[in-house]
Amino acid sequence: MGEAIANFVESTGFAMIANDPKVLIMVFISLVLMYLAIVKKFEPLLLLPIAFGMLLTNLPGAEMYHRELFASGHVDWAALSDKGGLIDYLYLGVKLGIYPCLIFVGVGAGTDFGPLIANPKTLFMGAAAQLGIFVAFLGALGLTSLFPDAFSFGVKEASSIGIIGGADGPTAIYVTLRLAPQLLGPIAVAAYSYMALVPVIQPPIMKLLTTKKERCVVMEQLRPVSKKEKIVFPIVVTIFVSLLVPSAAPLIGMLMFGNLLKECGVVDRLSKTVQNELMNIVTIFLGISVGATATADIFLTWQTIGIIVMGVFAFAFGTAASIAEDAWDDLAINDIAGAIRSRIRNGAENTTGVFDWGIPYEDLWFDDADTGNGLHDDQERLFDVDLGGNCLLHGVDRKFLFSYW
Repeated sequence: MGEAIANFVESTGFAMIANDPKVLIMVFISLVLMYLAIVKKFEPLLLLPIAFGMLLTNLPGAEMYHRELFASGHVDWAALSDKGGLIDYLYLGVKLGIYPCLIFVGVGAGTDFGPLIANPKTLFMGAAAQLGIFVAFLGALGLTSLFPDAFSFGVKEASSIGIIGGADGPTAIYVTLRLAPQLLGPIAVAAYSYMALVPVIQPPIMKLLTTKKERCVVMEQLRPVSKKEKIVFPIVVTIFVSLLVPSAAPLIGMLMFGNLLKECGVVDRLSKTVQNELMNIVTIFLGISVGATATADIFLTWQTIGIIVMGVFAFAFGTAASIAEDAWDDLAINDIAGAIRSRIRNGAENTTGVFDWGIPYEDLWFDDADTGNGLHDDQERLFDVDLGGNCLLHGVDRKFLFSYW
């Protein structure tokens, strides 16, 4: 009887914690992320699944995710059928590049490219935001040069880290799978976590580089965009970009396909499905799978710390570069803030049902007390503004202010 009890105790997760106490740190990190998602409402639809996936994978004895099944960039199908756990199977959508493409279909269906078509020069504002990619890329190589014992980032690894600066989770996953699959866990978690924490990272930079007067300008769309233009646009972009950069065809093709579903006007049922049901389901699977890659042995290393630091610099420099380019090109530094303000006053809604923001209203955009039509309380409002043409540049980008169009 005593032996049976002893065997039972040894088989519990409580006993296993003694063999690997680092899992407690990961559990604590996951709980912090849950707090930010639930209490602070920092992109809860992404951050909550990621945090819970991180919790599940670090519970001793759960055996739901096995990193060794996906080592060296390949799937060990034989071992997967023998000992694969629940998250192992969900993770196949990440490993095979399925989830990013499906996400892009939903993003495209929830995107209005009208402002970009009406004023193409604003494309350069979003392009300037890509400075963060190059800053993170060079920073990763610099860390390896300065601290070779702690970091070993080559060109491929640095490229994967740099793409965090695009503030685009699906693209970060897609690129990392092909260049540095061993870094997929920390890069994916960093990319999605920073997108969720945009309300913390970007507002100080915005306030530092813009004035109250600039943030209060209301900007209207330059000209009406015809239905024919909106239908032709995704077709032309798909053909041109796919021929220019063939490797981008899966992502840009799915993005434009989703947009065509919306703009053609003959498949409303499909358009609504990809914007809501499909997007929500894939978001759950993607979030849990990405969070599950954050195991203690991978996450608690100097490599991961370097990735996290470079991610912060990427977001900061990308935001600052967008503002600098806007001012230099005399596009009116607050086109985006003004346009968003106009949409709020007109009661614009988020068509995807995914991008909700728990952001103190006056802290992020404006300093005045005008809350427009039917907004929530200032301190707890959900940001119900669609992402606009920004999605062309960044996919599910959260650089919603300075590359909005």
